Amino acid sequence: MNKNTPNSEALHVERRLHTRHRARTSVFITIKAGRKKLCRAVNLSATGVYIQTTNLGLRKGQQVELSFAINLGTITKIHRRTAVVAHVSRGGTGLMMDAYSAK
Repeated sequence: MNKNTPNSEALHVERRLHTRHRARTSVFITIKAGRKKLCRAVNLSATGVYIQTTNLGLRKGQQVELSFAINLGTITKIHRRTAVVAHVSRGGTGLMMDAYSAK
């Protein structure tokens, strides 16, 4: 590699604004037609979640509704958020949550 060619680490740019954390929670995902599916969250940040999915037929840009519980020690909070499908991969789906959609 010559010194004018950046290495692969230099090309990687982190686009996330918030740190992801491993998640141990289930997420109810509601698709437009009212169809609901219980999925497992793999990781979670303030504005995104990656969930294990199998053949839900989701497409990038599609809007969904999420409901999930976060255990805060002595209390558990139920969160409801609108999210947009950011990417769909073989084992899961990345969703970008609207931070202002708390219901």
